[in-house]
Amino acid sequence: MCMLPSQSPIGEAYNTAKTNCSTDYQISDQTPRELPEPDVQIVTSDGLRIPAHTSILASVSSVLENIIDRPLKHRNSQRTIPILGVPSDAVSVFLRFIYSSRVGADELEKFGIHLLALSHVYLVPHLKQRCIKDMSQRLTVENVVDVLQLARLCDAPDLYLKCMKLISTHFKAVEITEAWIFMQNHDPWMELEILQFIDEAENRKKRTRRQREERNIYMELSVAMDCLEHICTEGCTSVGPYDVEPAKKRGPCSKYSTCQGVQLLIKHFAMCKNRVNGKCPRCKRMWQLLRLHSCICHHPDSCKVPLCRQFKLKSQLEKKNDDMLWKVLVRKVMSARVMSSLTLHKNRKEDVKKETVQDHGIGTFRLYNSV
Repeated sequence: MCMLPSQSPIGEAYNTAKTNCSTDYQISDQTPRELPEPDVQIVTSDGLRIPAHTSILASVSSVLENIIDRPLKHRNSQRTIPILGVPSDAVSVFLRFIYSSRVGADELEKFGIHLLALSHVYLVPHLKQRCIKDMSQRLTVENVVDVLQLARLCDAPDLYLKCMKLISTHFKAVEITEAWIFMQNHDPWMELEILQFIDEAENRKKRTRRQREERNIYMELSVAMDCLEHICTEGCTSVGPYDVEPAKKRGPCSKYSTCQGVQLLIKHFAMCKNRVNGKCPRCKRMWQLLRLHSCICHHPDSCKVPLCRQFKLKSQLEKKNDDMLWKVLVRKVMSARVMSSLTLHKNRKEDVKKETVQDHGIGTFRLYNSV
């Protein structure tokens, strides 16, 4: 049995929508015009009929416009548009949005899933975006599976991705919910899709972690190269070039964090009797550092690092094409040196800007050291 609009809650919603939009329906800015009599009825799942206006429905939704423009089978048939499968109150909220472009937060909380489906089916993009934004903020472990399925059906990739990330992060809690168990029994393809996403996410995390560790290793090797040049050119603490007199008082090196370790390695390399035959792992590491330095050094003739020029000539004569791992290592270390120099240059520029701001106005003064 159909109820009259004024006798039902849906009729009250319609009257509210009519009141909200009647002031907006104008021919000109000065002459407001009341809405004409409704010429179509929206039929809900429980048989309620909500009067509406075809001109307003068609102006907001192209799908409703196509339905309205369909020819009638019988000339005397009453014009109706069925909107089924959702609660009648959700239909009334949907119509109110069509008339007034407004929807309340409590209505989104109560009918968000139904409104998202309606906005997708009838192509109302503004309402769809409102629903997606609100549902993204209301995701929980209990409703995320249902929202995920709806996001896939309603072509909402942002909401879909957010649901997937939430499931991946809280999978142990999600898999014991009723929604997950129901999905396992009725939609195994969705379960497989979720498990594949979780597996890919774990692989991405492992790959990122491995790349970060490798990058740190290359940065350490780059610092070791700089430290080796520093020791062989300037000297530091207890190790230095033969033509430079060591200072009488030398504290721990604060320029490089690996300087002390490289000095100990050089000392061992200088006194070890097994450094040539490859039996000593520490000496082997020193040979690798010297060889690596020669590969990235651009001035072997004037370089003070031992054996730099010899390693360079040896590599040019042999021209090994099978040592690909070593070439990759050299390329990675060189890239790390470039990135380190760019970062250092950027930090220096920022420091100069700070000093310029702090010292502005005192550049005409000259400070003397007290005797």
